[in-house]
Amino acid sequence: MGPKLSRRSFGVLTAGVLGAAALGKGLSAPALAQAVTKLRMVLNWRYQGPQSWFFLAQDKGYLREAGVELEIDQGDGSGAAVGRVASGAYDMGFGDINALMVLAGRKPAPDPASPVGIYMMFNRPPFTIAVKADGPIKTPRDLEGRTLGGPANDGALQLFPVFCKLAGIDAAKVAITNMAPSLREQMLQRDQVAGVFGFVNTIRFSAKLVGIDPDKQFRFINYGDHGMDLYSNCLIVSKKLATDNPAAARGVVRAFNRGLVDTLRDHDAAIEAVARREPLINKAVEKERLIATLQDEMAHPEIATSGLGAPDPARLARSIGIVREANGLVRAPAPAEIFSDAFLPPMAERITRLG
Repeated sequence: MGPKLSRRSFGVLTAGVLGAAALGKGLSAPALAQAVTKLRMVLNWRYQGPQSWFFLAQDKGYLREAGVELEIDQGDGSGAAVGRVASGAYDMGFGDINALMVLAGRKPAPDPASPVGIYMMFNRPPFTIAVKADGPIKTPRDLEGRTLGGPANDGALQLFPVFCKLAGIDAAKVAITNMAPSLREQMLQRDQVAGVFGFVNTIRFSAKLVGIDPDKQFRFINYGDHGMDLYSNCLIVSKKLATDNPAAARGVVRAFNRGLVDTLRDHDAAIEAVARREPLINKAVEKERLIATLQDEMAHPEIATSGLGAPDPARLARSIGIVREANGLVRAPAPAEIFSDAFLPPMAERITRLG
């Protein structure tokens, strides 16, 4: 079940008092005198509360100060975002780092053109399979002989082979069907599938929007409870951007970091930034979704020492090993192929506590 959500405001601490003050005001903007770099970004999903920091970075001029004009498009899955950056359709994406591991590990040697992660945001595994609370599925093995569904580009669906291996499930005994994201919760509720793939909070709050109480009507089989201590969504950029214009990539990360600081200070203002892109959102639900995401998917204890955005190298290496083994990849990509910390803001500016 999802956690009870606190209505209190989240605090934000950075590693240095001066760094925190600098995030809010008084930052120099050397890029203002430079030519503007136009970039395109694809999100993991449609416009929602847990993307507010991107929009605040736009609206408050943080990207402009970095000399960047950024077009931000809605996405259709965390895995799909990685593919779109890899194809050259986008300069950057908010996508699943595990999909990037699979992309790199399927090639016999490092690909100098492969995208790279530069700002790790979701540092706790959000992947889940939701089933009906009053149904017969209580353990992962109970999924055998059932039909599960999810959007084709969903990160949890793409990681299901990994989950099967670690949880002792015979994947051949599980049928998979694809569905539109908007039908996921309804199809589960109507018994058209026995379970659905997704991020815990994506399912929980999408269910709320259609009148389903997920805390009473759904049970969640979470990947993280069965040996999958993985990272998930990360800012991923093309190798061309990282190589040819590292200053722009670094500026985008810093702008988003500032946007997240502002999100933590004022949830309502953050949701208003989303509503400016999608006026039909349910602001109350999106605020609740934002708070839950901060608590459940971004508040790993490791940020206290490394700051938000920097994955633990040993944990990242273990994640690569898990993804490689379960997907039968030809090799395990080196962590440096998957993530670079060269674009992160200085430690004094990083967020070290959520809440």
